[in-house]
Amino acid sequence: MTDLALHNYFRSSTSVRVRAALNLKGLAFDYIPLSLLKGEQASAAHLVLNPSGLVPTLVTPQGALPQSLAILEWLDEVHPEPSLLPADPWGRARVRSLAHIVALDIHPVNNLRILKHLETEFGADANAKAAWFRKWASAGMGALEIRLSSEPETGDFCHKNKVGLADLCLYAQVINNARFDVDMAPYPTIRRIHENCLAVPALRDAAPEFQPDAS
Repeated sequence: MTDLALHNYFRSSTSVRVRAALNLKGLAFDYIPLSLLKGEQASAAHLVLNPSGLVPTLVTPQGALPQSLAILEWLDEVHPEPSLLPADPWGRARVRSLAHIVALDIHPVNNLRILKHLETEFGADANAKAAWFRKWASAGMGALEIRLSSEPETGDFCHKNKVGLADLCLYAQVINNARFDVDMAPYPTIRRIHENCLAVPALRDAAPEFQPDAS
């Protein structure tokens, strides 16, 4: 047992973000798998920890903390090295702004419960759900590519040459995009940054295929 327990799903992009941050900071944690396909995130036991019935939820010595961005910022404040946010106010705002394109624009309309709702309420089949995913993923990727390719602060990663909050979101989203055949050819800067993320062991090890519930 450790001081931290991550209730998560191997394929969840929000869970990937948090796993990558925990790995980057060298923090041991108990991996608690929840199958979203089986609805385990809505179990009575998990709703006590996270009334929204979503993943991830990080259980800490102070209590349970839902919402991936809040978890990432808490981790950065309690375990500041290596930092996920720059030291200067502009840099911090820029990184949050880039992260929010993924976390607030793309993910909320493309997560599993939205896709399931499209199926159950509107009869969307697998092709229709994939087309929906690609529409909104591409819209966000397009905005992100314009910013990353034109803003001088972009380096090997989203902000200069160090993995940060925005990279964790980008990395997880690109992994998710592959499941729905999102064409990444129009986004060379994103693809370059993603390749750099793959070369970081802490991020690579957070990928879905390496998790204990992936089999």
